Amino acid sequence: MPVPTTRRPPALRRALLGVTGLAGFLVGWQAIPALGLIDPQYLPYVTDVLARLAEQLVDLAFWRRLGSTMTSWAIGLTVATLAAVALGTLVGLVPFLRRTTHTMVEFLRPIPSVALIPLAVLMFGIQRQAALVIIVYASFWQVFVQVIYGVADVDAVARDTARSFGLRRREQWTHLVLPTTLPYLMTGLRLAAAVALILAITAEMVIGNPGLGRMIELSRSGGDAVGLYALVVVTGLLGLAVNLVFRFVERRTLSWHESVRGERAL
Repeated sequence: MPVPTTRRPPALRRALLGVTGLAGFLVGWQAIPALGLIDPQYLPYVTDVLARLAEQLVDLAFWRRLGSTMTSWAIGLTVATLAAVALGTLVGLVPFLRRTTHTMVEFLRPIPSVALIPLAVLMFGIQRQAALVIIVYASFWQVFVQVIYGVADVDAVARDTARSFGLRRREQWTHLVLPTTLPYLMTGLRLAAAVALILAITAEMVIGNPGLGRMIELSRSGGDAVGLYALVVVTGLLGLAVNLVFRFVERRTLSWHESVRGERAL
């Protein structure tokens, strides 16, 4: 008689694999300078970096800089999302606008956001508004394009059926357009959140606004490699936290969607 085997839940298995990978990365990091492959001046020991990180966590100034960065991130992401949803819905619902704006979108979207930093500084000086210009511009396209695709993906037969049943525009939006567009919107929002964080830190490094980016630049210019790597670790943890939060929101919001149900079944 075969003995039943116990299988770990998928979530636990993924967590164990993640911890194993992280442990391997930290061991490798510690070994590289210890073996002399890279001078510790350029790649400090991971133990030194973690010790500096622990010092930063009890420093009030660090939390103020972190709060400044996350404030710029939140404001920029909110403004970009609201504008992208409004304009993306309008363009997606009107085929004429979609055709006439296609070339302009494909021209503006690839422009690097950092190329706009001189213009932003000329307009607003070394203030938060200059960083927000960069953050909003970069995040806007992530949501805008996804919303256009989502609105345009509404099934034509379903739309004609809704009209034949006399559904008003608000009812069509609620029962037809929104369910089709929502998965696209959540994907765009998750991508925009990561892009907004990257640009918030980049703008602080280049423009000089108070925040984590400014702290990174000061550590670099001062030759403080340990402090520099500690702050880089913080930015990585921030990015991980942002992604986890938005993935959680996405799964909750789209619990009815086949893509989320498929993930749970794996």
